[in-house]
Amino acid sequence: MAISDDKFLTGKFLISLPKLADECFQNAVVYLCSHGKEGAMGFIVNKKLKDFSFADLAVPMPSAGMPNLDELFLYQGGPVEKIRGFVLHSAEYYKPGTYKIDDKVAVSSNLDVLKDIAYGIGPNENLVALGYSAWAPGQLEYEILNNDWMVADASNELLFHTQDDKKWQRAMDETKIDLSRFIFNTGHA
Repeated sequence: MAISDDKFLTGKFLISLPKLADECFQNAVVYLCSHGKEGAMGFIVNKKLKDFSFADLAVPMPSAGMPNLDELFLYQGGPVEKIRGFVLHSAEYYKPGTYKIDDKVAVSSNLDVLKDIAYGIGPNENLVALGYSAWAPGQLEYEILNNDWMVADASNELLFHTQDDKKWQRAMDETKIDLSRFIFNTGHA
């Protein structure tokens, strides 16, 4: 797969296709934070954790003045470092340690962003993830060529404001590809 842009697929969505067998990624929408010659890294953005909440993370923080922490959700960001926390958020928020992906989205992994979210002074839009998804050099390109993933433009509307159970279908709809006409098994000459 020849990709000429030095940011490759950074800032795009990966949409898992039905033939992808990895349970972690079934019906997953992944936001790619980085993609280049060294590999790729991103977060699954449509799978909330059921057994762990933001309130569980906030235990070491004083709770006075915090909003209802039960209304803030944690997401399964991916199978790598499942206990490491990240916040994918709108780019207007910036602190030391924040990595701007583009002019709309950034990612932070320090405790300050969690405290700011808890106190209502954090980024306008955010998604808190535990763990991340990663690919070795050339691995993602191979998986795309193998029809495991569809690539789509990302939008903050889909990323932060679409119901999780609708994100996969909406992302697929935005590609304008009818999966019923898609051939998943192909031969190689």
